[in-house]
Amino acid sequence: MSHRPIIAMVAGETSGDLLANRLLSGLRPQLPQALMHGIGGPEMAKYGFVNDWPMDKLSVRGLFEVLLHYREISGIRKQLLQSLLQEKPDVFIGVDAPDFNLDLEIQLKRAGIPTMHYISPSIWAWRGGRIKKIAEAVTRMLVVFPFEEEIYRAAGIPATYVGHPLAQVIPMEPDMAAARDELGLDQAATVLTILPGSRMSEIKYNTVAFIQTAKLLCQRDPQLQVVVPMVGTKQRSYYIKLVVAAQLEGVPVLLVDGHSHTAIAAANAVLVASGTASLEVALFKKPMVIAYKMMEASWQILRHMGYQPWIGLPNILAKEFLVPEFLQSAARPEAMADAIWQQLHDTALQARLRQRFTDMHHSLSRDTANVAAQAVLELIATRSSVAA
Repeated sequence: MSHRPIIAMVAGETSGDLLANRLLSGLRPQLPQALMHGIGGPEMAKYGFVNDWPMDKLSVRGLFEVLLHYREISGIRKQLLQSLLQEKPDVFIGVDAPDFNLDLEIQLKRAGIPTMHYISPSIWAWRGGRIKKIAEAVTRMLVVFPFEEEIYRAAGIPATYVGHPLAQVIPMEPDMAAARDELGLDQAATVLTILPGSRMSEIKYNTVAFIQTAKLLCQRDPQLQVVVPMVGTKQRSYYIKLVVAAQLEGVPVLLVDGHSHTAIAAANAVLVASGTASLEVALFKKPMVIAYKMMEASWQILRHMGYQPWIGLPNILAKEFLVPEFLQSAARPEAMADAIWQQLHDTALQARLRQRFTDMHHSLSRDTANVAAQAVLELIATRSSVAA
């Protein structure tokens, strides 16, 4: 390739930033001089990614929450589209964030710019009709679950199974003792880690119920240690505001900046918001309770749109309720506390989950960084040969 390669990317939230980091770890050594830019986060910046807009502008979840921010998000997409149509990058890679990226990819693909989407929307869980839009939008799909590759190929969409990058990042045998040392936790303590979510909307709706759950558990076991990692200062400040407003500041919680993987590794059990974080917990082989709350109007619409009885990734992959799920009004502190208490004290359950999660880890493990990078290089090479 004689010119300096240009790779445009958009990651819309913390989990997408982590996914893109793994791809760039394989791609940057292959293209050391490439300009990589768009919308991303600090993990992408580690590989020289240039951020044109703050990633948190796109980190909005829920139908009505998105509507509240629609004008700003739409404006960012319009500006980015115009810029990329002029620049004509060698490839555009949309990392998750399908509601933002797919419309952008359609316009870029029509203009002759190769488009790749990294991590499939959950068409196997809900809104399966989106596969028609995906066919219009992407030149190649990178999928992270084994069963997804055949779904796309059957629809005539080129797809490559790259494994899940978290399966490479998270060790097969996590070191609980080292994690506890890092956080200053007692090695003999019972530790509960709470992950209310990385989005501001998730923190808004999950925090109070999650900390009320911790309060109940601390009443049962005053020696229980509770750890709550926050992905950023904005999220931390909002969390504290919510806890104070709910008069829950007396609940003994170790609030840490970042270090979510360390906090999971240190735990005996985890209370986690549904999403990628639940898969992280499974790969750390930890018992968990999955819960999720959102704006009631959004919930009333979304709850009728699913195809499967599960929302948590570990349960979807297992095709059963391997761990409990508590959604919306069912996410009551008393119910969640009872479920976590069982997981903290049922040794047979702990052993069963550890084995199932280990099997899951093996099934998702591939050389993700290099397999994904190779797919990108092939797409760029295909465009170069056509142009020649």
